[in-house]
Order: sequence, then structure tokens, then C-alpha cells
Amino acid sequence: EQGLQLLELGGSVEEDYIRIARCFEATRQRCCRLEQDGRRAREQLARVEAERAALEVKLKHARNQVEVEMKKRHRAEAELEKQERKLQLVLELLMREPWGNEALSREQCSVLSALAGRRLGAALAPVRRSSAMDESCQSLLSHSDISYDRTEDDV
Repeated sequence: EQGLQLLELGGSVEEDYIRIARCFEATRQRCCRLEQDGRRAREQLARVEAERAALEVKLKHARNQVEVEMKKRHRAEAELEKQERKLQLVLELLMREPWGNEALSREQCSVLSALAGRRLGAALAPVRRSSAMDESCQSLLSHSDISYDRTEDDV
């Protein structure tokens, strides 16, 4: 609009030149503000990208740590099952052997019978946790429940 008004040259030439100069100055100031805004936006983008890269590194480390801990957990659970099977076999051996009943007192036999019955049930059932909190942690830490995308690990 200002450009069209300037072309109409309705007043003196000096006034027209002053209006043109003011219009150029306003445009120059607008360009300077836009350039500053662009510079600030680029700086903010650089900061955000650096933060994102740092977070990606942390995420990669966390994923690796989860994987290591899951492997440790699986090894510990396998060892626990192995030890429970060994204990079950020893208890069954003690209960079935004739010399075992003679060498043990009645109280020891009843304790072993109760323990053998409880262990047999535990050996047949899946591994149980001792508390509700452990069960909830088990479900939270189950490797089948954890899913993450490894496609971005190479970034």
C-alpha cells in the first residue's frame, strides 16, 4: 500500500523522498528483527539438538544396562531353579532311604516331610516371589514386557 501511495506523487518531491526513506528504514528494521529472531532460533535449535543427542546416549546406556540386568536375572533364576531341584532330590532321597528314617529323629522326619511337600509343590509350579511387591516388580522387569526400538541405536 505504501508503495502505491508513493507512486502517486501527490505532494512535493522532497516529501515523497522522505516517505520512501521512512519506508525503507521500516523495512530494514523489520529485516534486522527477523535476522535476530532467526539467529536466536538457530541457537535454540542447536541447544535442543545437543540435549537430544545427550538424551539418546543416556537412553542407549539405559537400554544396555536393562539388557545386562535381565541377563543377570535370568542366570540367577536358572541357578535358583537348579538349587531347588537339588534340594528336592536330597529331601526325597532322605525321605525314601531306610537308613535316612533311622538316622533322623521323628521331629526331623516330620520337618523334612513338610519341607519336601512344600518344595515339591514349588518345584512343579512356576517360580513364585515372596511378596506382592516382588511380583509386581517381576512383571515390570519381565523381558517380554519390555519393548524398545533398536533402530535408532545406530544414530
